[in-house]
Amino acid sequence: MKAVGFLNSLPIEAEDSLFDCDLPTPDLRDADLLVRIEAISVNPADAKRRIRTAVDAPHEEPFILGYDAVGIVEAMGPDVSGFIKGDRVWYAGDANRAGSYAELQAVDHRVASVAPRSIEPASAASLPLVSLTAWEMLFDRLQVSTDENAGTLLVVGGAGGVGSITTQLARKLTGLEILATASRPESADWCQKMGAHYVVNHRDLITETRATGHEFVDYIAQYADLAQHWDAKCELIAPQGRIGTIVETEEKLDISALQGKSAALMWELMFTRTLFSTADMAQQGAILSRMSRLVDDGIISSTDTKTLNGLSAKTLKEAHKIIETGAMIGKMVIAF
Repeated sequence: MKAVGFLNSLPIEAEDSLFDCDLPTPDLRDADLLVRIEAISVNPADAKRRIRTAVDAPHEEPFILGYDAVGIVEAMGPDVSGFIKGDRVWYAGDANRAGSYAELQAVDHRVASVAPRSIEPASAASLPLVSLTAWEMLFDRLQVSTDENAGTLLVVGGAGGVGSITTQLARKLTGLEILATASRPESADWCQKMGAHYVVNHRDLITETRATGHEFVDYIAQYADLAQHWDAKCELIAPQGRIGTIVETEEKLDISALQGKSAALMWELMFTRTLFSTADMAQQGAILSRMSRLVDDGIISSTDTKTLNGLSAKTLKEAHKIIETGAMIGKMVIAF
């Protein structure tokens, strides 16, 4: 099969930062689906992994990146249930295994579901990773209630892929009043389109947030650098509130600043369930199944804003260059 991989962590401009290669068809484990991929999306996590995983020593064989994918089931392991050959599925994969920059991919059926039928595969490919991350952030980590009076949520990084879905889910499925950060007119417009009640500029987070009439917020979903505005977030979080983040930092944080409020700092990593084969790993397939229905019912919208075409190193390099600017609104997808 055709694939795109890398051996060394190189700047994306380097000739071999990503390259075309031919690899054997993946071997199937008992619980696997073999999927012929139709479309993928490219995430900041892709670029981070390319940059960080082969700095001191090259990979022994081409490393295949990629998480989000939509495709057709071609074969199944003996322990697979709930799928048939020919199903169009979607998933965000497993960081322990070869990724979706390939014609074919083997994926555990427990972290996949049937894809939405109402949108094209390329649009659907924008959703799995961000949907799983946003859902787990809201309902597993922040433990948001679906009651009508759920409180207030501040989404830091509201125009990004995860922020966009977090805002949509919170607006459609909870009673939260949503504040989202954006600093450019186009990103502010996007946040409002996603369902934010207020858009605040992160460059003066405390003043902007309190100008909306909220002294404190009950929940903060942090999708930018965790250390950025840490003191402001500690000031804004409500007593007994929760801050959730997906972004690591090398800076030392004064987490004792949360003590007086009995506030919590929660980590969300979408890959935890697959990395550790947790007992509830199949929850990810269940979340994607629910998301598929929400899309087909017109409740949740896809967030693709840029589409590239073709499985090739040239296309993936272009995608990584754009991702590394940090200026994407919504998601970038690649149709094979």
